[in-house]
Amino acid sequence: MSNAARRITIKDIAEKAQVSKATVSFAFNAPWKISEETRNRVLQVAEELDFIPDPLARTLATKRVGAIGLLLPDPIQEAFKNPYMFEVLQGIGTVCHGEDLSLTILPPVKGLLSHTVRTALVDGIITIGIEPDNEILSLIRKRQIPFVTVDGAGLVGSVNVGIDDEQAAYKLMSYVLDMGHRTISIISLKNLHQVLVDSPDGIRSRIIELRLQGVNRALEERGFSKDAGQIRVYPVDASIESTVATVGPLLSGPDRPTAVLCLSDVAALGVYQVCREARIAIPQELSVAGFDGIFFGKLLDPPLTTLSQPGYEKGQAAASLVVNLMRGLPCLDMVLPAELHIGASVAPRSLD
Repeated sequence: MSNAARRITIKDIAEKAQVSKATVSFAFNAPWKISEETRNRVLQVAEELDFIPDPLARTLATKRVGAIGLLLPDPIQEAFKNPYMFEVLQGIGTVCHGEDLSLTILPPVKGLLSHTVRTALVDGIITIGIEPDNEILSLIRKRQIPFVTVDGAGLVGSVNVGIDDEQAAYKLMSYVLDMGHRTISIISLKNLHQVLVDSPDGIRSRIIELRLQGVNRALEERGFSKDAGQIRVYPVDASIESTVATVGPLLSGPDRPTAVLCLSDVAALGVYQVCREARIAIPQELSVAGFDGIFFGKLLDPPLTTLSQPGYEKGQAAASLVVNLMRGLPCLDMVLPAELHIGASVAPRSLD
């Protein structure tokens, strides 16, 4: 006869807690289906009996992994060069913590997200920066995994969280123009992310297109042609290093602009670095504006004027929506507010 201790089962927990086996299963796998008091009693009994759920058995029984996947269009080392991504991640993590879910980061495998999606062991997926017509979203649907897009509006039947990017960029450009600036360099992004995988080279993010449309609308309303030569767009990768490489020669030349408008705060950080190394005073010699509202912008000297979008709230909303989809609840798109935060990095310029 074996001296090994008998494995504790959910039947043992149910008998001691005086509940059904289904209630014990709910306590571990679907806590929203029972009261908090009942769940706490079940978990206390499980701890007293030293019960450790078998994750494989749990997955087979419930057909749930207990994890949300965050699908990144870039390799991890590239995606998180942008501090804004950390704010989105924190928002997602808050919901996962409250729902007792794990968060799985899903970067491209062998450079392709299609490989990632085919093998991902998750119950729901949040995508960031995936275009609405991208085949990746069709693949997620074929796997019948609930998903929510962040900054990916436009796919019929999908649920998206974002801001009005066109209006936000219009507001930012209007402010710079109303401060009297007419020679402006716009630091755009080649893509919202470093690499738009599974797509032909040169395709620009829809979000960046919307922001540029907002910039152009502000110019047109003031009778200022974007083709006059005083407004120039310089695409960079979403990193400080790429911005420095582009902006360095721009600010050292004879045709230096009076203002630089960046369509991401990470690009504005690169401009600040160039100005510091070249001893260009902000805003006395050069005005700088950003887009995102990351925490680091408040720590800059001078504080950055930026169009602040709620990264944390975006992540939180996306995670809450995907959890609801996992529960079979109906969900709608969410458009979150974005506000212009005036720092001290943009100074008035004479219109004369």
